[in-house]
Amino acid sequence: MSKKKTSEDELLKHNLIIRVNDSLHQKLTKLLTESDCQSIAEVARKILTSQKINCFYKDASMNEPMEEMALIRKELKAIGVNINQQTRYFNACKTDAEKKFHSDQTVALFTKVEGKVERLFELISKLAERWLQK
Repeated sequence: MSKKKTSEDELLKHNLIIRVNDSLHQKLTKLLTESDCQSIAEVARKILTSQKINCFYKDASMNEPMEEMALIRKELKAIGVNINQQTRYFNACKTDAEKKFHSDQTVALFTKVEGKVERLFELISKLAERWLQK
């Protein structure tokens, strides 16, 4: 990846050395961890030039629903693989008894999918309610 070309005015040529007390340093460090800045110096530059500092906050109440949705996604993927295997076996069968067995297996897998999808819709509707409240 090539280096980004900057104009002469954008280069940071001058070095400033400042001293701050512990409480101000803690505030700057907290801002650094919550923002998209790469260093405390960048935070200080943005404050000095009155630029906007983008802060990101994580909503811990969303952890549980997101973990459950990830688990459901994993289970649905596994069920999909099983359905594909059953379909392959069904197409390879010669007798009607074998075809019936594999079709019954596939129907059982589809009923599992139905329950998982309903739970997924419940989670999504709860998340949508939270999202629209803000």
